[in-house]
Amino acid sequence: MPALKIDLYSDIVCPWCLIGQHRLDKVLSERFPNLAVDIEHHPYELIPNAPPEGIRLADYFRKKGIVNMAPAFERPEAEARASGLHLSLSLQPYVYRTVYAHTLLRAARARGTQHALAVALTRAYFDDRHNISDLETLGEIAACYGFQRKEVHALLADQAEITKTEADIARARAAGVSSVPTFKVGSLTTEGARSEDEIAALISNAIKIEAAVQSHDDH
Repeated sequence: MPALKIDLYSDIVCPWCLIGQHRLDKVLSERFPNLAVDIEHHPYELIPNAPPEGIRLADYFRKKGIVNMAPAFERPEAEARASGLHLSLSLQPYVYRTVYAHTLLRAARARGTQHALAVALTRAYFDDRHNISDLETLGEIAACYGFQRKEVHALLADQAEITKTEADIARARAAGVSSVPTFKVGSLTTEGARSEDEIAALISNAIKIEAAVQSHDDH
């Protein structure tokens, strides 16, 4: 059977996306160690109107009527711990636009480093408090994943490339992606925060469907 295709719609600044990405990797490693997979990341922007310097999370939550952010952080931090992932959401005081990061990830697909770069970008934002919309920061991170810094600058200075990413985001929304993370595994789709067991079941069911289709084609 060919590699199982997994499409992951997510945003760099989404804590549930970080958790979902971690759980996917963990489930694949622990429960499907011999399964060939092809993970492709697709862009989704939670804060498309954020300025280059970002928006203070406190201000963002205040506009939503939330003054104390701590309770909002408790559940994702607890879910992360349950999967063996350290996550402290109070470390990063800002939220940024991610169209540049997503454009970089699209380019990384052809280099075979997309998934690893996605993990690195997400951790750089949450753990290291980096401005994930800053070109210098993106160039520094991408240098470890098959890019030269000047390539990154040229790519992200090209408005046509940014427009492609924005079109991909619009296409995902038009196709019904309304929350992240959204997992499309083979022909099956699920969205939102999913447990390791749910992700494992999704993969198992997708494998069965792919095998049935392959068997039918062979006959």
